[in-house]
Amino acid sequence: MRKLKMGMIGGGKNAFIGAVHRIAANMDGLIELHCGAFSSSPDLSLESGKELGLPENKCYESYTQMIDAEAKLPLEEKMDFVSIVTPNHAHFAPAMLALENGFHVVLDKPMTLTLAEAKLLEQKVKETRLYLCLTHTYAGYPMVKQARNMIAENHLGSIRKIMVEYPQGWLSTGFENEGNKQAAWRTDPSKSGISGCMGDIGTHAAHLAEYISGLKITQLCADINTVVSNRRLDDDGNVLLKFDNGANGILVASQVAAGEENSLKIKVYVEKGGFEWHQMEPNTLVVKWLDAPAQLYRTGNGYLSPIAAFNSRIPSGHPEGYLEAFGNLYKNFALTLQSKLEGKEPTANMLDFPTASDGVRGMAFIENVIASGKSTQKWTEFKI
Repeated sequence: MRKLKMGMIGGGKNAFIGAVHRIAANMDGLIELHCGAFSSSPDLSLESGKELGLPENKCYESYTQMIDAEAKLPLEEKMDFVSIVTPNHAHFAPAMLALENGFHVVLDKPMTLTLAEAKLLEQKVKETRLYLCLTHTYAGYPMVKQARNMIAENHLGSIRKIMVEYPQGWLSTGFENEGNKQAAWRTDPSKSGISGCMGDIGTHAAHLAEYISGLKITQLCADINTVVSNRRLDDDGNVLLKFDNGANGILVASQVAAGEENSLKIKVYVEKGGFEWHQMEPNTLVVKWLDAPAQLYRTGNGYLSPIAAFNSRIPSGHPEGYLEAFGNLYKNFALTLQSKLEGKEPTANMLDFPTASDGVRGMAFIENVIASGKSTQKWTEFKI
């Protein structure tokens, strides 16, 4: 089994998420960085590629040049897939071009700038029968998968309520006006889309709620706020939810929760108890019982489900965190591609990564939430 060759679009020098993707992709020895168009600046792309140890001919000036050149190479010499780690407005065009030229895609969330673009991308994935992995990182944690498995196997009964919250504090001031590039594009409608906070972290919370529960959001009622003066997009919001089994829930996302770091957490209440997981304490899953003491499930132990074990790397007591969860998305994606290259069908465990359909639901969440926030109607149907 050979290593898969990854091309990268974006993620050049001083870009936070590009380095995260490269570490995650490299973690299990299944993938190697093969080429890249790391910046819209040709000079910076070349400089970034050289620092990453790539030969000059694999440091492309643009993503169009890279995809065109790689597509013309023999199978054993070209990249196998492309990883796109650009701001939201620069997702659709390179992803579509990659698919049209026969390349699988790893793509940061949200999938596109608009729901219409997301639908076109999903249709292209179906037409080409290629794979697209959307990096909803929190779906990669072993204890998230343990909770999902226990809920699917109906250990505690049917779901009644879901509470998910994602507070951050880093945009509590006008950080975007102080030269911070990450803040600047996230608060710019031309680059981020119609939503700031809900598009950036609310989509993570919504995906986590649906992924763990196995349910789908059917209705919502949103209170969307822009707290910091002169900010052009939302930075805070509260959303009431209804799910397709009749359960209800609440989603809170804020980037003006001063003092908070990355405090994503979820509680799922069922007939006989509940499940609780915190992203900043990711190796612990709390299982609560109606008539018995709470239990702590911990990463790396032999009592975990096969899917949780499949996504763990080291024995209990050795913490696994964000990078390992990110690595699980890349590992499962890579194993799926390897199986296809070998003429085999990938297993369910291999196929356990977010896809284009999750991306469409994420964009639908954004558009429905913003529409609801502007409406005086109590409930908004979750439309795609």
